Amino acid sequence: MFGQRRRDSTKSFSKSYKVNKSSSSFSKESGVSKRKHESRRRPGTASTTTTQEPETPTTNHLSSPVVTLVVGSEQRLFAAHEEVLCLSPFFQAALHRQYADGNNKRIALPDEEPEIFSSVLEFLYKGDYYPRLIHSKRRNSWELEPPSEDHQGVEATMFHHSVDGDLLKDTVIYCSAEKYGLEELKRIALRKQGLQSGIQCSTILTSARYAYANTPDNDSKLRAHYLALIIRSRSTFKRSGTMQLEMWNGGTPLFFDLFVALCNHVDDISAAATPRGSRHI
Repeated sequence: MFGQRRRDSTKSFSKSYKVNKSSSSFSKESGVSKRKHESRRRPGTASTTTTQEPETPTTNHLSSPVVTLVVGSEQRLFAAHEEVLCLSPFFQAALHRQYADGNNKRIALPDEEPEIFSSVLEFLYKGDYYPRLIHSKRRNSWELEPPSEDHQGVEATMFHHSVDGDLLKDTVIYCSAEKYGLEELKRIALRKQGLQSGIQCSTILTSARYAYANTPDNDSKLRAHYLALIIRSRSTFKRSGTMQLEMWNGGTPLFFDLFVALCNHVDDISAAATPRGSRHI
């Protein structure tokens, strides 16, 4: 639904965008699977975990006029305060154009998925979206909050009409945040994606292709994390029929970037194994 446009640019990840274990947001437990995703989150406790402090809108934001948003092909209706929406440069510009035209406060987003936009709105109001990030003091690491009585467990994937299949939800949210100019939401979505595990090869590859189609060529975050995941799980991907089919179909800079990243990875291993005095300039 977001424009799945092809890019012919040969620009790729150079040495400055090396992909290694330390640069990846995917946790060590993250990985790929040929089985359906199963949640592996561990419940946190109040004494060992803290929630990421959200930046909530001020009273002035909540007293501003209400804007109606028509989302998706089914035209689902959402309502949000104007000042809250204006935290996004995208919506600020859209509302400014409406002022100039004298139209009612109504924005149409026909290419957006309602499920994704709901998470975007939740972030704008609360500074995060469900499941929230919590920090474990004992492990000194980030985790996803466990399901509660009010919230059931959330699937890591979602059906997306533009690909007629499943995508990683956090990837789609990252791409929407890119579109709406929400850098903090991009950071949160990327960190949450790094906490997922047991995702099918086909879903990872489809999500990586989607990420490449919906991020700018100079994106060094989400694209690099997909390259890192594929390289780290290369023993699985090299046996994947889906990987062979995706490479055969092409149509994306993903696989050239993957080739460059693999070359850099091999160079790093070779350099580490070669005595310092034997290296050539």
